[in-house]
Amino acid sequence: MTRARTVVFWAAAVALLIGHVIVAWHSLVVWRFWEDEAFNLTVPLNLLDGLGYSSDGALSGSTITPFDPRISTGPVVLLPVAALLATGMDPVLAARLVPLAFWVALLAGLAVIGRRIGGRWAALLAVAVPLAFTADAGFSPIQGPADLLGEIPAAALLVWALTLLPRRAWLAGLLVGLAIQAKLIAALALPAFAIALWVLSDGTGWARVRDTLRRSWLPLLLATVPTLLLELGALLSLGFSGYWQHVRDFAHFLRTGGQGDAATTVLQKLGTLADSWSLPGFVAVFGAVIALGLAITGIVRRWRDASAADRIVIAYAVAAIVGALAFVGWWATASRLPLWVRHPAPGILAFFPVIAAAALWAVAALPRRKGARVIGIIAASALAAIIAGGGVAHVVSTYEPRTTLESQRTALVPLTAWVEANDVEWLAAEPWGYAVAPIVLTGAHVGLFDAPAMADVPRLTTQPCTTETLVDAGQYRICAAP
Repeated sequence: MTRARTVVFWAAAVALLIGHVIVAWHSLVVWRFWEDEAFNLTVPLNLLDGLGYSSDGALSGSTITPFDPRISTGPVVLLPVAALLATGMDPVLAARLVPLAFWVALLAGLAVIGRRIGGRWAALLAVAVPLAFTADAGFSPIQGPADLLGEIPAAALLVWALTLLPRRAWLAGLLVGLAIQAKLIAALALPAFAIALWVLSDGTGWARVRDTLRRSWLPLLLATVPTLLLELGALLSLGFSGYWQHVRDFAHFLRTGGQGDAATTVLQKLGTLADSWSLPGFVAVFGAVIALGLAITGIVRRWRDASAADRIVIAYAVAAIVGALAFVGWWATASRLPLWVRHPAPGILAFFPVIAAAALWAVAALPRRKGARVIGIIAASALAAIIAGGGVAHVVSTYEPRTTLESQRTALVPLTAWVEANDVEWLAAEPWGYAVAPIVLTGAHVGLFDAPAMADVPRLTTQPCTTETLVDAGQYRICAAP
């Protein structure tokens, strides 16, 4: 029986690895380079061109914009991209290899923490959860693990911070700080780590609170270091007046999320989240109820007489539940934010897999009498089946027809030749969307067609020109300024 279980485990592990490789490969070299990736890429490109840590400012007036608050993907991601670009590597490959490396780190961290929680099967389940999740719907997706975005790097850093928290809390704090500078929204994880430190602390009552504070001050201090360094760089680069304007712009971006009033409801948000698991929404909800129910049951049953090992697992589970609620709760109640599951994705990718692993751990805490253990095993098996089904559906969906990077590259040939022949510095995207990435990949700076700075700049569009057509590449056209 033991040998049979081992064979089944390794067969499942190999299948999971193949699924992850298929999705990663498509994300790296098959799927189109889309507008948010391209906008983020302007920062490392400008850095190498001697323009500092600046974007093209397409959403901020279409002028070179140092420390652009609209670039919420941070230097933890973009500086390594600049290092790869400095080697002469293809821009898309350089842009996507860094997030993909963080994806591998995320899966490795989930395997480590899953094994600590419930052994190899819990590790396998934790690694499977990100494959079942998909955020590629809507106008602001995560197409795949190689997208030049900060959500996956932030999730990877949060997972490793949680893994290190019991024994190296100071390093965990530093990783949380780096996660925040991968994607600012990672700051929502701070309460989860505070609760985990409280669980790991000794004593009861105020004595426990004092021990928690003693354990917390250094990690919290180190968590601020990456942000302080970035802000110091902004101050030195912009000067006091420029920095004050930067702070005001950043505060406005935080208040609005960079969006208009989307007027979304909590139920719409939760429905979108349920539909983001490559399965019917009601099946995803059923799986979430099972995972949370089992994990909470395990915490309650083992809390009073927890061993040292159990306390660590309880700390992981409690942190994951609090973290997941923080990310999903913030997004669901933020009515100004659109129905883009990408917003809470760092918390989903970091904490949902830990909850699933804790659900398996909880089964052993159930009493054998009255069939409770049997019910727990059935529920955990159903959870594993749901996650596996979501993973399979996600892999299958990667082969569905969509715009590809190859078609973009084909259309880029005449566009790039025209830009180089005419020494064009800026092109305006009309409108924001499919036109953005081709502009960046031609080597021109990208602006937005309705910005005053772009009044006399040629426009790249996917629609027929209403002015003189300067280049017609079929998929894209460059039109004379109106």
